[in-house]
Amino acid sequence: DYGDGRYGLRIADLFLADGGIYNCEAFNDHGDAITSGHLIVTDPAGTQSSHSQEPEICFTKTPSPVIARLRGPATFCARLQGNSLSLSHTSFTWTVGGRTIASTDHRCQVTTEDDCSVLHITEVSAGDAGPVTCTARVCSPGVPPTTVTCDTHLGLDCAPGSPATLLRGPSDTTVMRGDRVLLKATYRGSPEPHVRWLKAGRELRTEGRVQIVSRDGVSCLTVSAITADDSGKYVVSIENIHGADCHYASVAVEGPPEPPASRPSVSRGSDSATVAWSSPAYDGGCVLTGYRVEMRTADSPDWSVVADRCHSLSHVVRGLTPGETYIFRVRAENIHGASDSSAESFPFTLISDERREEELEAEREGEENTLTQVSLEPGEQFLQRYSVHEELGKGRYGVVHKVTDLRSQHTMAAKFVRCIKKQDREKVQEEIDIMNCLRHPKLLQLVAAFENSKEIVMIMEYISGGELFERVVADDFTLTERDCILFLRQICEGVSYMHHSQVVHLDLKPENIMCHTRTSHRIKIIDFGLAQKLATDTPVRVLFGTPEFIPPEIINYEPIGVESDMWSVGVICYVLLSGLSPFMGDNDAETFANITRADYDFDDDSFDAISQDAKDFISALLIKRKEKRLTAEECQQHKWLKQCDMTMSCVKLSTDKLKKFIIRRKWQPRHDRQVA
Repeated sequence: DYGDGRYGLRIADLFLADGGIYNCEAFNDHGDAITSGHLIVTDPAGTQSSHSQEPEICFTKTPSPVIARLRGPATFCARLQGNSLSLSHTSFTWTVGGRTIASTDHRCQVTTEDDCSVLHITEVSAGDAGPVTCTARVCSPGVPPTTVTCDTHLGLDCAPGSPATLLRGPSDTTVMRGDRVLLKATYRGSPEPHVRWLKAGRELRTEGRVQIVSRDGVSCLTVSAITADDSGKYVVSIENIHGADCHYASVAVEGPPEPPASRPSVSRGSDSATVAWSSPAYDGGCVLTGYRVEMRTADSPDWSVVADRCHSLSHVVRGLTPGETYIFRVRAENIHGASDSSAESFPFTLISDERREEELEAEREGEENTLTQVSLEPGEQFLQRYSVHEELGKGRYGVVHKVTDLRSQHTMAAKFVRCIKKQDREKVQEEIDIMNCLRHPKLLQLVAAFENSKEIVMIMEYISGGELFERVVADDFTLTERDCILFLRQICEGVSYMHHSQVVHLDLKPENIMCHTRTSHRIKIIDFGLAQKLATDTPVRVLFGTPEFIPPEIINYEPIGVESDMWSVGVICYVLLSGLSPFMGDNDAETFANITRADYDFDDDSFDAISQDAKDFISALLIKRKEKRLTAEECQQHKWLKQCDMTMSCVKLSTDKLKKFIIRRKWQPRHDRQVA
């Protein structure tokens, strides 16, 4: 016993017969282990002369057995005995688990120096377990090759491992824009799991604003100077040889909204100005609470607030001085504060009533001049005749810009429609053909059209009043049943003209009813992109429209007719009076089911202030069989629309539900055009 756990076997009087393999076995209650060694005994009194005697080629050190952990290292060493001439012509070959180690093996490195060869395995795999053999081949000049071999064993540490498991994942969190967010996860596993953080399928790494630290069973992801682009779902994923786990967390980024997207537009009244603007591109991650309108005169740098917590996209500023020049700007607000100001409006000068009347007369003359047939003109003429201004809106069809006719100085709207495919161009031509036959004051008028290689530009009337529903919920507007009658009369007048021309609109909805100006009751029906020209002998079936406003025959894929528009008129009237959608379900499938059953009622308290004649008018339109619905002409003769001003109800109607309807319509996914 040499101490420190070392033991040895000493043989005092050694004979040649004592040579051979010696084994040493150790054991306790938990198991046993064995190792071996080769004892070589030489006879110093040989019969050959010393100059001709060659030492025997053999291993003086054999590699020891190794028990390694999976993916851990292992090292084996062997030393050979012989003269220097023999050893200089020796090559070593190692075999692990029955596999000969090649020089190209990236996990195994063999180092040989003189009589010693070392095998180092950097990462032990399960296939390496088993016998390890070192073979030495000696090729001395003039002597037959000699091969000697020694063996040992590589075992795997059978200590039990555990799968990678997340004990606690990161929590959903809301962070203010510009602040720092910390996502933390605790985990366990043996061997140590590999930890990854991902966002939108992309692995995050420590760089820039992102820092990841993982140790001692805790992983932390820190993102500094948070922006709106950092919002979304984050994933922490851990993995080892025994298993994997992951956890999701959502990060919401909030803060003051961005400013309104475009420069405010200003239209004038006799002693007032109507300021209109666009909503911001980013609302700060939460619902907008309103808009703040600010004003200054052209000769003063000081701004004053003329409207606070405005809940629509327009505001009428009254009490302005004729001849004075004003500039406006708008801020969006949410619970976190106000945005930066929008771009300033172009300077606006209030004019006298006399001059205003002259301009209105010029506008009326301009309308009359549009009543001509429009055909496609060469695209290069567009910029020769019109100057392009700010963007008014965009959609899947393209984008609409405000333009000015360079000859008449009239303001128009230019609709730029992408026409990459032949079908796109044919569809636009159909819309032009339909608008050519719809020359009526209540229908949007087409003025000109220009054709380029990849787009068609349609020049139309400029309607400055915005959407009808936006107009009636404005702070300066008091909605009554009388107002609804005035609007429905005009809608039915325009629809009647379309139907006499055998045109069905097929997309009548609030967004397609526009006010001529911000201060008038005059309306226009717009967007004839889905309109169809009907033939008396050819049934037409379609599968498009807006889910809340389409009639049962479209859902059932039955032939449509001009009566299909009248269903939509009934829905528009129902919403305008109550702020409620008559057939709205939790999803499109429920909505369609309600429509096909014509399932609606007037039970809500919103109808308490509505006349029975108005309810009868709606009921005469929301009929499942289209043949039984009122025509547009019959609607104009209905006693609700035909009553005189003296008998019309002037009771103020609440617009709270209508405001919620407008907000929901703006936020819901835009899959309106295709219903199946």
